[in-house]
Amino acid sequence: MPITSDTAVAAIFGDPIEHSKSPAMHNAAYAALGMSRTYAAFRVTAGNLGPALRAIHPLGIVGVNLTVPHKQAAARIIKDLSGEARMLGAVNCVVNRRGVLRGDNTDARGLERDLRDLGCELRGRLAIVIGAGGGAASSVLACIRLGASRVVIANRTPARAVALARRFSARGARAAGEPRGLDALVDMELLADARLIVNATSMGLTTGRFARLDYNSTPTDCLFYDLIYSREPTEFIKPALAAGRRATDGAGMLVNQGELAFKLFNRVAPPAGVMRAALLKALGLLQD
Repeated sequence: MPITSDTAVAAIFGDPIEHSKSPAMHNAAYAALGMSRTYAAFRVTAGNLGPALRAIHPLGIVGVNLTVPHKQAAARIIKDLSGEARMLGAVNCVVNRRGVLRGDNTDARGLERDLRDLGCELRGRLAIVIGAGGGAASSVLACIRLGASRVVIANRTPARAVALARRFSARGARAAGEPRGLDALVDMELLADARLIVNATSMGLTTGRFARLDYNSTPTDCLFYDLIYSREPTEFIKPALAAGRRATDGAGMLVNQGELAFKLFNRVAPPAGVMRAALLKALGLLQD
């Protein structure tokens, strides 16, 4: 649809932002539905997040996704938070309802749906989440909802893992989380029980290598899931594939949370499969 003065705008705020595939996914859905709407990416620095959020209503922006480094800061700025955003202490989705901004978080729901689609059965099993930031919090919540009996939170700084585990414990969550250092990733006895290992850090992306992890000590049915999405296997995924384990990146989670955000912004669901196809095309994994 041509962009006119009547075209409504949705957006994503982040820094950096040039890597985001969200515009491709949302605009493909708008085109498929014939809606006079567009989705743009804005580089918003940490210092400008407050003014950018305050500009959403005056500019008539219907909704905004938030990515690094804004999710946790937005949860401290926005007053009206969903229960999920409050529990996670992070916002990835801001909806403008007649000037009232509501912060939500679709990450845990997006990951949960993808793990179900992948046939990852966690009931009564152990899951290990690497990291202690916003992505890790969403991963822990998804694992709890899938019925994991134990969720180990492994982080380079154990104190942050302790803080994350306490957040869930304070809210009465079953299998709230067992904090550990990265030594958990070479604990053969622990790894032998793992059904799922989630990388919720930027290791491998920013460092060029991943922390030492004993892939061969995991069961053959262990799934390795990297929240990072990429055209090529990540540094976390490569050794898992070499060890004959199932492994996947976060593309499925991205699509799912994007579909949920699209419905929140536009009050209509995107056509099935359109956003996924747009993401795969943007990553160079699907030809026209």
